[in-house]
Amino acid sequence: MARYVRDATGEENLLFCGGCAQNCVTAGLLRTSGIFTHVFNSPIGGDMGSGLGAAILLARTRPAGLRRAVDSRGFYLGSEPGPVPAAAQPYAVPLTDDLHTQVARELAAGRIVAWVRGRMELGARALGARSILADPRQPGMQSRLNLAVKFRESFRPFAPLVLAEDCADWFDTSEPSDYMQYTAFLRPERRRAQPARFASLREQLDFPRCDIPSVIHVDYSARLQTVHAAVHPDLHRLLTAFKAQTGIPLLINTSFNVTGQPIVRTAAEAWECFVHTDIDLLVLNDQLFRNPATKTREEKLQWLEQFATSA
Repeated sequence: MARYVRDATGEENLLFCGGCAQNCVTAGLLRTSGIFTHVFNSPIGGDMGSGLGAAILLARTRPAGLRRAVDSRGFYLGSEPGPVPAAAQPYAVPLTDDLHTQVARELAAGRIVAWVRGRMELGARALGARSILADPRQPGMQSRLNLAVKFRESFRPFAPLVLAEDCADWFDTSEPSDYMQYTAFLRPERRRAQPARFASLREQLDFPRCDIPSVIHVDYSARLQTVHAAVHPDLHRLLTAFKAQTGIPLLINTSFNVTGQPIVRTAAEAWECFVHTDIDLLVLNDQLFRNPATKTREEKLQWLEQFATSA
């Protein structure tokens, strides 16, 4: 279909929208095919493609001086978190450094951090405004996040955040993926050879394929999110601080919610989710909080039941 559209229109760039456009593997294949010079696939499922196409067509009919640029930062269109709940204040962690440096230090020490700052992302993907973050180097972090935080199967992989300026040093692309849009592959020199056979799926999943195993699939692919300072300066600052401490310009990024729950929106929703998980720390606006750890496992699972899908 992409080849047909390219031949029929002569266009060099593809704007790919709708539910299928959220398939990161397909988007990655479109990019590597070379059919189009540039491919932009929307991170938001929906039928906005016709509307965008009509707007672009109209823009082309205007004189050059009247054309307008598109603000690529426009996917952060949601609300601010709002005020911190009073229940959280007794658990505030004093800042001995600037917020980003202190949180980077905690991440490097193996802590799991929920990050709730700024306007929420539009769409179904957490893009660094309502996210759970962790160090991809930590052994067992993938299973720990899945079982203790997301309450789902331990094998499910997570996506990496990577500084845009360092992306090509780690993956086989330098193209932007600011909204977790496509799958790329870890560079060969970053990989560790795997045995020809594994005794079990668990052994294959636990094999140290590289220095950042929690965000790399068994075929060395990753659902990539590049972080540009111009698109998300706050997240870029955190990644830069983490790289300064570890030499690694990457973090695990997954949505701040549990299985079946929508991504948290407000500070109150964030606190409620936080205390019912094993996340270590929570960033709300400009403050850092520790987990009260007052909920039993049974209480957490009972709270989780409200999000279970009915048969």
